[in-house]
Amino acid sequence: MGRVIVPIAAALLAMVSVQTGASIAKTLFPLIGAVGTVALRIGFGTLVLVIALRPWRTRISRTNWQPLAVYGVSIGVMNLCFYLALSRIPLGIAVALEFTGPLAVAVFASHRPLDFLWIGLAVAGLGLILPLTHTGHAVNLTGALFALGAGACWALYIVFGRRTGADHGTQSVALGSLISAVIIVPAGVLSAPPALFSHSVLLFGLAVGILSTALPYALDMVALTRLPPRTFGVLMSLDPAVGALCGWVLLGEQLTPLQWTAVVLIILASAGSASTIHGVPAAAPVPD
Repeated sequence: MGRVIVPIAAALLAMVSVQTGASIAKTLFPLIGAVGTVALRIGFGTLVLVIALRPWRTRISRTNWQPLAVYGVSIGVMNLCFYLALSRIPLGIAVALEFTGPLAVAVFASHRPLDFLWIGLAVAGLGLILPLTHTGHAVNLTGALFALGAGACWALYIVFGRRTGADHGTQSVALGSLISAVIIVPAGVLSAPPALFSHSVLLFGLAVGILSTALPYALDMVALTRLPPRTFGVLMSLDPAVGALCGWVLLGEQLTPLQWTAVVLIILASAGSASTIHGVPAAAPVPD
């Protein structure tokens, strides 16, 4: 029993850690903005990974640098889009919309009739969230588009992460984070106010980096090595619900019943595809 409980607990704790980090990050937005916050998150997260994994020992050849570059850029742009979405819409909604990226990768990798059911559930969920009608329950359009953009980057992260992982193994995430830091951190530092360098903000930024990157990465490694891919994918599909609960408890964000319905539909679409589609998981660990 313990062989199952431990990895499942690790996967769930990793999700809670990521969403707690996102909640703390959102509290920094009024002080340093979304771009400044993502710069701290990527900067500190990368620092922890570099110290732990020592990626300078990895050899990068002419043939494998291109997938690594796309992988790294996708990490940076994904986090930037997600934080820009988070500054406009609730955490649970942002996570649910972002999940359309890995869901699309999983569904497009398969062509069975059953897979259209997962597409239908996801589309129904999007229809309840996106401001396509005047129902009074739709979210900010710009925020929703940023979340969908983060999902598109997550799709690239999965596709090119598999290639990069085959070349560089566990060093991939550290190398990719280094590339994202080179792109995002200077932009965040230049655009953020002087409060970015205050001791309290830096301390919270370090907490976000650890909670959003270092701790969940370690926990995911425990879960991934002990759980079947399908089981792990189904567990990861609960992430939007964890995000909505963290947003409610830590940020006071209350979703409407219609928005909760949309989140559940997207969770069902992701879990269903993870359990029935072979080869590509509907949900994969992501440095969100």
